[in-house]
Amino acid sequence: MIQRALAFLLAIFIWATLGADPVWADWTAPRSFSNADLTGRDFSGQELQGSELSNAKLERINLEGADLRGAVLSASVLTLANLRGADLTNALADQVKFEQADLSDAVLVEAILLRSTFDNAQIEGADFSEAILDKAQIRGLCQRASGVNSQTGIATRESLGCS
Repeated sequence: MIQRALAFLLAIFIWATLGADPVWADWTAPRSFSNADLTGRDFSGQELQGSELSNAKLERINLEGADLRGAVLSASVLTLANLRGADLTNALADQVKFEQADLSDAVLVEAILLRSTFDNAQIEGADFSEAILDKAQIRGLCQRASGVNSQTGIATRESLGCS
């Protein structure tokens, strides 16, 4: 048993010495912007997967095409934010102000959006499949839901369960 363990450790040492990068070498810790003021900043197309953006002031931020899968945006203000085509799959976005935000073609699959506000937000082509929303939110979003998401092929009305 000890011989196997030593052989395994020796193999890893030789492998690392020869310059092979372990799979986990590409992993970087999620970025944290909690309580930050990022008003007007440009994060378009950036990898922000798993990032912490809770309680942040994100007014007029540009997150177009950003990868926000699994990001935490709880209690943040995204008024007039550009989230066009952003991927918010599995994001925690409860109590967020998406007022006048552009969520066109965004992917919000399985996102938690409880008590978030979407006043005058653009949602054409947004995919809310399996997202957790209040009934009142769904009613309001269904009143203006239209389009089909270019990434998932799902209609916004269908993803919200609009009748």
